Amino acid sequence: MSTNENSLELLREQLDATNLQLLELLSQRAELAGQLGKLKEAQGVPDFDPVREQQMLDKLIAANRGPFDDATIRQLFKNIFKASLNYQKEEHKKHLIVSRKNQPDSTIIKVKDTLVGGKASIMVAGPCSVESYQQTREVGAALKEAGVPILRGGAFKPRTSPYDFQGLGVEGLQILKRVGDEFGLATISEIVDPRHLEEAIQYIDIIQIGARNMHNFELLKAAGETRTPVLLKRGLAATMEEFLHAAEYIVSRGNTQVMLIERGIRTYEKWTRNTLDISAVPILKKESHLPVLVDVTHSTGRKDILAPCAKAALAAGADGIMVEVHPNPAVALSDAQQQLNIPEFHNFLSEVKESGLFKA
Repeated sequence: MSTNENSLELLREQLDATNLQLLELLSQRAELAGQLGKLKEAQGVPDFDPVREQQMLDKLIAANRGPFDDATIRQLFKNIFKASLNYQKEEHKKHLIVSRKNQPDSTIIKVKDTLVGGKASIMVAGPCSVESYQQTREVGAALKEAGVPILRGGAFKPRTSPYDFQGLGVEGLQILKRVGDEFGLATISEIVDPRHLEEAIQYIDIIQIGARNMHNFELLKAAGETRTPVLLKRGLAATMEEFLHAAEYIVSRGNTQVMLIERGIRTYEKWTRNTLDISAVPILKKESHLPVLVDVTHSTGRKDILAPCAKAALAAGADGIMVEVHPNPAVALSDAQQQLNIPEFHNFLSEVKESGLFKA
């Protein structure tokens, strides 16, 4: 072997050794970044600190002796910083109780005789607002006939206008329970004030936390103190990461019976009430072990596209569908335009089931 060949082989060996040294140093840096991320999480400090990053880059540039120019050093280390930040985020995800990395098996929640998150698809239906016993009973009877196990109905209504119908309150919950008991249906209703939870769980089987209250952290914590199943709706402009953190507030207090529901997000689109983020379904199923449902009524606001959207949600992996039903939507005290009447509901349910996507 020639001298040049010996020199080439030696330099290659030195490069290999240097690569291994760099790898070891990068691993050490990642471990330090992970420890730093845990401290930031405990203190409520954001993961990314642009001021701190700039300070580190300035020190590196000041110490740069070549042969790489300052721009190259800046780019190399910005990539290292980005990789470390991504590692911090992945480590944080692993520690979330709601994360599938923390619990690989899907959570199945039993509500009376119904399993949510199991092999069978779930339908949740009922009026936007509980208006009277007769109105609620009529819907309950239709659900029983159709084999739908969960009756929804609003009693406390957070409305955009303070002059709109706000619900019957506790009286509405009592009506819901009366109808649920009569037909053997599980009941669900939205609670907006932590002070109402203790009384509310005497009447309902599932606590619903609505989109406007997804960031009501005191309500989330209070729901976590109960052992009643919770259906958590995604906020109007919430990211999926924020959505899962809201769920974490509940489960971190001991209540692991949490279901997620995509109900549309607010965008510039005007042809639907909201925009159904169908991609949220498979992403949430991948990132979390909690059951995922889709509210086709609030996400679209259009009765003419409820069935196609329900089928799309089920095809994307949703565990269930929520839809609003009223005996006479024209006179409904809330959401009159988007609620199905009972014959329309039967047609909707038949179309969804005939698609083969609704698993019995």
